Amino acid sequence: MLRLLYWARLMRPRCNNWVNMVHQKVLHAADAKLEKGVIQAYASVITKAMADENAEILVLANSSLATPVAAKVAVKTGASFASNVTELPDTTAGFKVKRSIYTGKAFCWQELKNTKKVIAIKKNAAEITEGGGNATVTPYQVALTDADFNTTILSTEKATGDVLLPEAEIVVSGGRGMKGPEHWGILEELAKTLGAATGCSKPVSDMNWRPHHEHVGQTGIKVAPQLYIAVGISGAIQHLAGVNSSKCIVVINKDPEAPFFKAADYGIVGDAFDVVPKLTAAIKAAL
Repeated sequence: MLRLLYWARLMRPRCNNWVNMVHQKVLHAADAKLEKGVIQAYASVITKAMADENAEILVLANSSLATPVAAKVAVKTGASFASNVTELPDTTAGFKVKRSIYTGKAFCWQELKNTKKVIAIKKNAAEITEGGGNATVTPYQVALTDADFNTTILSTEKATGDVLLPEAEIVVSGGRGMKGPEHWGILEELAKTLGAATGCSKPVSDMNWRPHHEHVGQTGIKVAPQLYIAVGISGAIQHLAGVNSSKCIVVINKDPEAPFFKAADYGIVGDAFDVVPKLTAAIKAAL
């Protein structure tokens, strides 16, 4: 099942905020083969939908699936393309987007000049606002060919857990300062109390203290939760590259010189084995 939400030419900039001036429509492509997540097939469906709806702008989430789909759609439609977009487009003079580059170490402004534009926007790039009205769901038929499925997915391994990292609004992550896998219970208790996912630094996963699918960082999973709590993590630049899109970062570390404090919104200098249980107890008392 593939659901597509388009604003096509119906989108008009006003006061640098995007608003739906006319109507909303959901195109529902119900082909069972689309369940397999084949990039070429998704790109074909979206390309046809853009043509049918006379769409000039496509906005997708920046993710491991949507970003390559967006790139293929841009090639198929001759559109300007930008990924890792961190803010809504600035349309006061042309069409400019702010992008995260160098694995989050810097930002750049990019102007999209083609008539058609495709952007992949990062999580937390814009505040969520509620709008009125109802969307019309329309069945959408696309004649897919064998060429749309010339890639075969041999297997898929999914991370398990109560809350998965890429979807989590809150992440509790631990580093070598936890001293061993046997001490992870206090982090799991904090995460359970907050309804959070658990993560870890690369050295922790390399030492098999925690499963590799919990590795957060440049070479692991990049997260953008509302709240990221880092416990016993020094804050190497490779780790920061995976968490710098978080809305709020809280660092707990007994080393006041830990680099992570420079990137933190809030910091607690103290022993994790003393701070974390007290934090968990305080949160439970407040719930």
